[in-house]
Amino acid sequence: MGWRIQDRATFEALRRHGHRGRRGSITVTFVAVGDDSVPRVAYAVGKRVGGAVVRNRLRRRLRAVVLSGSLVPGAYLVAAGTEAADLPYDDLKAHVTTAMTAASRDRRQ
Repeated sequence: MGWRIQDRATFEALRRHGHRGRRGSITVTFVAVGDDSVPRVAYAVGKRVGGAVVRNRLRRRLRAVVLSGSLVPGAYLVAAGTEAADLPYDDLKAHVTTAMTAASRDRRQ
């Protein structure tokens, strides 16, 4: 799928005009970008979370959560803090879903 954010302009739009939602150690930034017909997602998992194995595992879990739900078209940046790596899947899913809903609520074009 073409769901990845790779262009600098989208990251700049997220930084400048993005709306944030937070739940626990998960922060989601959302911006309705141009004429996107599909949602695009990027993940930010810093070195404080753990080693490469832990970070990659968390990134895969986040991707599974995001792809299991329905998203409003736009750009999302899902950032995870240190506690996110230890969350059970159902709790991680609840945190991500709540944060995404809060970030995208009433901010669509």
